[in-house]
This record gives sequence, structure tokens and C-alpha cells, in this order.
Amino acid sequence: MFYQNNNNMATLKTISPASWAAGNHKEETFSFNPWARFMAFADSQKPNHTLWFFITLVGQGVLFLPIPAVLMYYYDAPIIVLAITMVCFFTTLIANMGGEGIRTTLTCLAASTLIHIAMILAVVL
Repeated sequence: MFYQNNNNMATLKTISPASWAAGNHKEETFSFNPWARFMAFADSQKPNHTLWFFITLVGQGVLFLPIPAVLMYYYDAPIIVLAITMVCFFTTLIANMGGEGIRTTLTCLAASTLIHIAMILAVVL
């Protein structure tokens, strides 16, 4: 007779688990790449694209559009300050209303912010 044992006994397995297997492990090294970090942040904000559109629109309209008036009235800035501000405003507005992605929205906002800070520093100092 043939006897079959149905006990689940622990047996020695010759196949190693996947955690023990040698793999392609890549060491993560820290690299200072602001552009890559900014793009990673922009990609993480994709669900909030409409919110960023409104933040950009309000920020441009309330914070950046009065800058040429202040700089030209109080500091005798040249008329090019107004032209730069209007180009920044309409570039951001058209990009957002045209349906560009979150990367473009945040890049336009960051570029406009940096341009306006540079203009303020150039005129005031």
C-alpha cells in the first residue's frame, strides 16, 4: 500500500527569497539640482492645477501689476518696466487659459517672480 502524509512539515527550500537575491541596487546620492527638484514639486502639484491657476492669476494681478506704477512714480523707472510686467502677465495668463500643464504654470509664475524681484532691485538700488 501507498501511504500519503498530509502533514505540512517545514522543509528546507533551496530557492532563496527575493530579498536575498542579488539585484541592481543603486545607491542614492545627494545631488543639488534645483531644476529637477522644482520639476518634481511641479509634478506633485498636478491635482492642484486649478488652484495654482488662481494663485498665479491673483498673484500677477494684485502683486505684480502695481509694481510698474510704484517704480515709475516714486523711482522714475523707465517705461520698459511696464512692458516687462505686461509681457509677464499676459504670458502667464495665455499659458494658463490655453491649457498648458502644471509645469508651465509654475515655471511662468517662478520666472515672473524672479523677473520682478530683479526689476525692483535694479531700479531701487
